[in-house]
Amino acid sequence: MSKKPEILMVCGAGLGSSFACEMNVEDVLKEQNIEAKLSHCDISTASSTPADVIVTGANFESQFKQYDIQIPIIYLQRMVDKNEIRDKLLPELEKL
Repeated sequence: MSKKPEILMVCGAGLGSSFACEMNVEDVLKEQNIEAKLSHCDISTASSTPADVIVTGANFESQFKQYDIQIPIIYLQRMVDKNEIRDKLLPELEKL
């Protein structure tokens, strides 16, 4: 990775669970010594926000299907589960 990847955490309102997810993503990245630009927002804003990867809850998958998003979207069963974040996010970051 030459530049810091931009990771966008997304939930329905862009406040609660996306912010909690962002804090847990930050912890996972620190453990791995990976620097990234993190931010969070609501679903409608996500489609026009520049990012390399989107992290969101599995319950939002059907809503994301209505947008033409060309970057990887990681769907989490539990947005605050560091193990699930680690297992799904790190492989995507390695592809960048």
